Amino acid sequence: MDQPAWNRSEGRDHILPVHHPWSFKSVRKFMKKAIWLLPDMDSTGNWYKPGQVYLEKDLILPYVANLDLCDAKCLSSSRRTTLLFFRGRLKRNAGGKIRAKLVEELRGADGVSIEEGTAGEGGKEAAQSGMRKSIFCLNPAGDTPSSARLFDAIVSGCIPIIVSDELELPFEGILDYRKIALFVSSSDALQPGWLLSFLKSVSTAQIKEMQANLAKVCRFFLVEILK
Repeated sequence: MDQPAWNRSEGRDHILPVHHPWSFKSVRKFMKKAIWLLPDMDSTGNWYKPGQVYLEKDLILPYVANLDLCDAKCLSSSRRTTLLFFRGRLKRNAGGKIRAKLVEELRGADGVSIEEGTAGEGGKEAAQSGMRKSIFCLNPAGDTPSSARLFDAIVSGCIPIIVSDELELPFEGILDYRKIALFVSSSDALQPGWLLSFLKSVSTAQIKEMQANLAKVCRFFLVEILK
């Protein structure tokens, strides 16, 4: 903050990669005029304080998908026998606390697979296998309002079920997420039996249409490392 480059505009022409809920946390109040690169944005106050982030100033970029792309051949050969899949950490703080409540509601239900996530190649393989066998993939809040799991689901051809009340996602200006994902409120998702009844009511025609749309837009979420 003592640098002339910062003081000429109080940081307005600086770009900061705030791509984790704890990034720059202790100094955010001094840097709120800078342009922030965010994985998502919410207005609940669980992750970012009022006045720190807003669409007129900041840019939302997706998490990098951890899984391999399920291309057209993969999509056509995938046998999706699981209705709903989730693999990840089952306990999170702040807005991510809904995970534990959803697990309690859904665990053991017919057609539902819920697994505790693990790091490393074994965890990646298990997540990739599970998503490619599933019609829907559960995406509750995690460390941030969304999570990398959302983009893993997209590249896996698994229709994301986004459980969120206030959320801005990457590329909303050019992508209509309602063509590739289903959005449900936290209150609805936690009603006993509501979520599974809702998913079972989705027609086969709508599922196929959304899967086709996923295949069209997944390229937006692939990152090529330039050497």
